[in-house]
Amino acid sequence: MFKAIQRLCAIATTALLAFPVQAAEVSVAVAANFTAPMKQIAEQFEKDTGHKAILSFGATGNFYAQIKNGAPFHVLLAADDTTPNKLEKEGAVVPGSRYTYATGKLVLWSRNPTLVDPQGKVLSQGEFSRIAIANPKLAPYGAAAMETLNKLGLASSLAPKFVQGENIAKTFHFVSTDNAQLGFVALSQVWADGTLKEGSAWVVPGNLHDPIRQDAALLNAGKDNPAAQALLIYLQGDKARSIIRSFGYDL
Repeated sequence: MFKAIQRLCAIATTALLAFPVQAAEVSVAVAANFTAPMKQIAEQFEKDTGHKAILSFGATGNFYAQIKNGAPFHVLLAADDTTPNKLEKEGAVVPGSRYTYATGKLVLWSRNPTLVDPQGKVLSQGEFSRIAIANPKLAPYGAAAMETLNKLGLASSLAPKFVQGENIAKTFHFVSTDNAQLGFVALSQVWADGTLKEGSAWVVPGNLHDPIRQDAALLNAGKDNPAAQALLIYLQGDKARSIIRSFGYDL
């Protein structure tokens, strides 16, 4: 990460020499699981720097396709580290700008305060007709959920009960509106300031799926945008990191 910070600082210094120091806008593609913390960070970022972050939320897989097709995003905040790495290898990311801004946690959640037990036994022993899961081909949290179910030996038996969302936001919507009794969502969607907001949950142990390392990257369209470089540096500062931690992410 230190090398990434050095690289970003060098890019930012070059941009400041080339452009007047003034407020600018940065277009940010944000993984759906990071919606709530990023809204708070963007608000604080604008207060502290004068720059404005224009946020778009969605599935990392969809953002990959959009970026490859020329979408003018300046910064990508992905839900994995694979997609930014792939984009960098394909020449769409400024070399050396990529770093992990958070490590996410997967949680099995229900609005019903008694349905999900702390050990997740409800998956094999509970009675429910629908379980929500994000599309594993597009959403890293969906891939982590499928990996978890495969390790538990439950993927095949639960498959008929799947309700699939395009991204983790859609998956959360299915559970929050009772279109599914429970579902795998991001901890950040149901957690705030160290407390479960409502319902019942099982935080999936990290040994049941690969780490959900979420990488940030400066895209080519943002190379000369001072707000883009400022945002990537700001995300590593104390204020942003405090917000990120408050939603249950590891750093």
